[in-house]
Amino acid sequence: MSPFDDLLAANAKYAETFEDSHLTGRAARGLAVVTCMDSRIDPLGLLGLKPGDAKILRNAGARVTDDVLRTLVLAVYLLGVERVLVMPHTDCGMSKVTDTDVHELTQQSGVDTRSLEFHTVPDQGAALEHDLTRIRTTPFLPEGMPIAGAIYDVHTGKLLPVAIP
Repeated sequence: MSPFDDLLAANAKYAETFEDSHLTGRAARGLAVVTCMDSRIDPLGLLGLKPGDAKILRNAGARVTDDVLRTLVLAVYLLGVERVLVMPHTDCGMSKVTDTDVHELTQQSGVDTRSLEFHTVPDQGAALEHDLTRIRTTPFLPEGMPIAGAIYDVHTGKLLPVAIP
């Protein structure tokens, strides 16, 4: 038995009624969402979207890393994205540790991660402001493109818009 047999069986069942073969890969609603990898977040559901509506970029802490910027450039110029929502969430594991904590934890297992930056989030508001500014000021995206930030509350399901100058 493979550790992935359950997933392959679930996929076989999913494929029996698959109806999204008509989707093009473009963001039908012109939206990209940068959010956390936390499994409590259903980005399409909480925003009233359906498959094909948006590009969903996920990583630990919903951080705008170099790779997220690269992906946003591709999404804008190739895949119909015209606006970006950066959406971290409450009760995020990345706000409960520092990069040093993660390095020490991995070191206990004999793994040296000092060459990695984990982009932990000691101050979620400051991190969100930094990430929104990073998108707004990059020379690789259209000037004036709508960019917004909001925090998803994993306990209530509500999205809390954050006004960042």
